[in-house]
Order: sequence, then structure tokens, then C-alpha cells
Amino acid sequence: MTAAQQLITIGIVVLGTMATRFLPFIIWPEGRRPPALVTRLGQLLPAAVMGLLVVYSLRHTNLAGGDHGLYEALALLVTTLVHLRWRNMMVSIACGTLTYMALVQGWLSFLVGLAGLG
Repeated sequence: MTAAQQLITIGIVVLGTMATRFLPFIIWPEGRRPPALVTRLGQLLPAAVMGLLVVYSLRHTNLAGGDHGLYEALALLVTTLVHLRWRNMMVSIACGTLTYMALVQGWLSFLVGLAGLG
């Protein structure tokens, strides 16, 4: 791909992204109500996307071997509890990810051993 083709591709992607971001605000300016279907999709799609992401992230969980999905279940539990407590998506995702990484990387057993508890 030549430099000109790369620039054209980037330009098309930028235009597509900007169009999808700004088009709803152009079609339905402040004070004008969107159709009920659009409003309903705005209510349902965030939860649907989150459900899809959960299924996608757990798709390779092996319940028959290794840790039997314990690390994934604990990380999912932490994510859910943090989200129920603080209702902040970024904090709950960060806590769940950190929990999973700590379990997978063995950080907790390292810390327990370091503290002399294990």
C-alpha cells in the first residue's frame, strides 16, 4: 500500500467514524425527540454489548481442566460486586481485570508467600 493509499484509507476511516458520532446529533438536534425505536435501542444496546463482551471474554474458559474456570469466576464476581457497589464501569472493569491478572500470574500466592502466610 502506498503512502497515498494509506492517507486515503485513514481519511475514509476518520470520516466514517465522525459521521457515526455526529450524525445522531445532526438528525435529532436538542429539543427534537428521536423515534421510540432509537430511544429503546439506546436503552438496550449498552447492556447487550456488555453481555456480548462477557461471553466473548469467557469463550475459552476450560471448565474441565486446569483451574476449572475459578480465576474467571472470581474475576467476574469481583467485577460484578464492584459495579454493584460503585456503579462505575471503568472501576469495575479495572478491578476485575486486575483480579484476573493477579490470579493468573500468581501474584496472590507470591504476596502470601512474601508475607509468610503460606
